[in-house]
Amino acid sequence: MVRRIDVTGASGIRLAAWEFADPPKSGPGGTRGSGSGGGSEQAPGVLLLHGLMGRASHWASTARWLAERHRAVALDQRGHGQSAKPPETEYTREAYVEDAEAALEELGLAPAVLIGHAMGALTAWQLAARRPDLVRGLVICDMRASALGAASQREWEEWFKSWPVPFATLADVRKWFGEDDPWVERPNTSRGEFYAEVMAEYEDGWRPVFEPEQMLKSREAWVYDAHWEELAQVRCPTLVVRGLDGELGRAEAQEMVRVLPDGRYAEVVDAGHLVHYDQPEAWRVAVEPFLDEVLR
Repeated sequence: MVRRIDVTGASGIRLAAWEFADPPKSGPGGTRGSGSGGGSEQAPGVLLLHGLMGRASHWASTARWLAERHRAVALDQRGHGQSAKPPETEYTREAYVEDAEAALEELGLAPAVLIGHAMGALTAWQLAARRPDLVRGLVICDMRASALGAASQREWEEWFKSWPVPFATLADVRKWFGEDDPWVERPNTSRGEFYAEVMAEYEDGWRPVFEPEQMLKSREAWVYDAHWEELAQVRCPTLVVRGLDGELGRAEAQEMVRVLPDGRYAEVVDAGHLVHYDQPEAWRVAVEPFLDEVLR
């Protein structure tokens, strides 16, 4: 069972959180509350944060095996999924971090493990640095700490313009993002499925559930800056995971582990940037032992 819980984020924005379990449920260390934010949580929970353009449902596979033993909640971040899409001026790093902070507190998840992919991983480690009392452990999935620069942002602007929207069918979505997209080096079925999940049907065809302009604004808030200093402030155990063919290189990943006071490293072969989506079983093998250690 998956149930939706509304959360009030920064500036009163409505966020959709998704709990993957049948509440109430007993877990290791105690009995959890109702999940409405009014009860205390004896056993630590897990908050899953998707990347730019993603949505909570992208964590479904991970959340289901987590829910066998822990309380797993995935958040649709502002501008994504079924959460509200406020004006572009509210797409700041501070807003994303405050939203995640509010989710932890309102849902009674803390002290929690944060699992973040890409942008969600940056949000997770910025929150861990800011509020160590709320974060028990951290998993960083394929997110760089280095600045990407203006050229990267221009490439993304051009990439959004290249999308042949509206798509006539979901099959067309899967084919374009899995095969025809110039950014695809070789056919990738899981990438096509990933983007099919963020499309909705309108009168003229299939379009993304987000506004590309808002995604660019969100990305602009971190792409020009490096985030090593914040990473060094994370005190909880942290696992850095990269896909062998992802965007986070091995050398940078290992440097991130060195900078972290309590860092560990894992990589997943035959996986690109969408590590947990490309290779869900190998992702579990890489992450589960760390979670068992932190959540025991």
